[in-house]
Formats: sequence, structure tokens, C-alpha cells
Amino acid sequence: MKKIISFLLLLVIISVGWISYGKSQEKAATAHSEQTVKPKVEKPSIRKSEVPTLFIHGYSGGPSSFGGMIARFENAGVAKKELRLTVTPAGEVQEAGSLSGQKNNPMIQVLFEDNQNNEWQQTEWIKSCLAYLQEKYGTREVKIVGHSMGGVSTLRYLATYGASSDLPKIQKFAAIGAPFNEFLDTQSGQSIDQLLANGPAERSARYQDYLELAEQIPKETSMLLIGGKINQQESGDGTVPLTSALSVARLLMNNGNPVQTQIVTGENAHHSQLHENETVDKWVKKFLWDVSE
Repeated sequence: MKKIISFLLLLVIISVGWISYGKSQEKAATAHSEQTVKPKVEKPSIRKSEVPTLFIHGYSGGPSSFGGMIARFENAGVAKKELRLTVTPAGEVQEAGSLSGQKNNPMIQVLFEDNQNNEWQQTEWIKSCLAYLQEKYGTREVKIVGHSMGGVSTLRYLATYGASSDLPKIQKFAAIGAPFNEFLDTQSGQSIDQLLANGPAERSARYQDYLELAEQIPKETSMLLIGGKINQQESGDGTVPLTSALSVARLLMNNGNPVQTQIVTGENAHHSQLHENETVDKWVKKFLWDVSE
């Protein structure tokens, strides 16, 4: 009888062991299965080409004006700074670095030695830079990012020389905090929606120039207009009214240009901080290079 009981106990022990082993194997297989089907984290998609992007600073700007944004784009592997063009007061273009011709989204920082000159003179200097790139590197297309006066002068360039077959075509133009309607604030008489639908209720001499020259702006140039608004009490970024930064949206849409508008808010929306704002970085990267994050 004792032998029978001992034999039965041995069978129970063996059965429990096999059940425990089976469960552990099932758990391991499940864990392995979960591990193998875990989705991969994809890197942001970046469209790269050899088309260079010029960064043009605003009034009184210098190397630091776009230096941070350019460095951040390069550190993120989105684009590569290859060239700096410095324009003398006489319009002579001096370079540091060179364009490689590689598909790495090359960036060019443009500096004006006389950084307090007017938009008409800056327009001529932008033309000098583009003519230089075409003559030395055979550049046929570019993109441009302009902050403040750099945006104003670039739009004036587009309205003056943008249709020229002798100069590189501007694929895309991003304007950050540019006073296109000078410093007129029309928000008391119209909402932002009304501004975008109808244009500014009051027009400055600068805006009137754009209006008269708009037909010369190439319709295929895509536009991104970014304006800042610090808080509800401020009408803009502390320097440029939001309605001025977005004032040319309807004019450009009526001309046939693809136009995007963006408004950045908060303390980092101060005029001089717009090109240091991470949200602005995100919009500019998406616009220029189709970077998805």
C-alpha cells in the first residue's frame, strides 16, 4: 500500500513539473513573439536635393541672426551649411566655403556688411548673390528664408526680378516676422480671418508697391508667412504687427501662388526670437524639405 501511495505522489510531482515547464515555455514564446512584432521607430523622412537655401537676416542682423537655426538644422541631419556669402556696400559678393553639388539640402548664410540699408538696396544685393551662384556654380533654383527686413527685401526681389530668365528661380520663400505692410496694425478693424480673406484694411506705401508689382511674382513660387503674437494684449511679436506679417497672403493667393500662414504664440514669439523658436524650426523644415516628425 505504501508503495502505491509513493508511486502516486511521484506521478503528481512529475505532472506538476511538466505543467510548470509548459507554462514557462508558453510565456517565453509569447514574450519573444511580442518582441519580434514590436514596431520600429522610424526616423523623420527628409527629402534631400542639391537645391540650396539662402538665409537672409533682418535690419541690423549679422552672423548670429540665422546662425542658430542653421546649426540646429545641420545637427539634426536635415541640411548642411556649405557656404557663406557676404555682400559689401558696393555689391561685391565674397564667399567662404563652396557648394558641393551633393544632395544634402545645402544652406547658404547671406550677410550684408551694411546691415542697416533699405529694402531697395538689399533687393539689388540679393540679385547679386543669385547672379553669383548661377555664374560660379550653375545654380538654377534656390529657396530663401528671410527674417524681418530680409523677408521684405526678398518679396521685393521677387516682384522686381523674380520672372527673369537670367537668374535662378526661387522655388520656395519663407518669411518670418516680415513687416510687409510696414508697421500698420489693422487688427482693431478686422479679424485675422478677414485679413486673410480680403487683405489689409489699411495699406502702406510698401504694400501698395507689392500690389502694383504682384503680377511679376512667379506663380510657381510657394510661400510660407510666419507671424508672432506674444500674448492677448500684444498685437504682434512686439515689433511687427501680426496683421503686417500676414498682410500679403491674399495678394499672393490672388496671384496664383501656393500660400501657407502660421502664427506662433508665447514668450518665444518676440520678434528677435522668432528664428530661435522650435515651432518655427518645425514649420520651416516641413515647408522647405518636407520633413515629417
